[in-house]
Amino acid sequence: MEEETFIKIKHIEDQFIEKIAENMHSYGISSTVGRVLGIIYMNRKPMTLDELSEATGMSKTRMSQVVREMVDLNIAEKVFEKGVRKDLYNVEQDYYQTFISLFTSNWRKAINKNKVFEKKLSAELGRILDHDEINEETEQNLNELLKETKVWLDYYDWLSRLVEFFDSGEVFKHVPKP
Repeated sequence: MEEETFIKIKHIEDQFIEKIAENMHSYGISSTVGRVLGIIYMNRKPMTLDELSEATGMSKTRMSQVVREMVDLNIAEKVFEKGVRKDLYNVEQDYYQTFISLFTSNWRKAINKNKVFEKKLSAELGRILDHDEINEETEQNLNELLKETKVWLDYYDWLSRLVEFFDSGEVFKHVPKP
């Protein structure tokens, strides 16, 4: 009877892991990352790359890549445990914080890429205005594009403030956790 109960519980945990993997996919994160996140989460304690490789059936090299991606996304961290010689990895146990980490890390990347793009574009438009022989219509088009880059930059500034709103936890004052 004990073993039957253990199997049932294991099955439910596996369903949780698969649901977490599905949810990660809806955030634009690979289901592999979601599955590993779910495995560590359901384990309720840090795990080594060897343990994760065994649990997923993936190579240790691939597992290392997945865990590195999770650390970059700020949804996993390397932890120290006295007496354990291998690297241990743990995940956030708070669903809300995991969402915020995923939301903010993805948007932060997009913001940075687009700010770099805007700077390059503005510089190129400025060079054209300053150095090329252009007629009035072309100058008007260039000025419209410069205005559009300003609107673009304002939008990404707003997104930066939204990311900070989530990162700071301020969002919970407006949309409280149950």
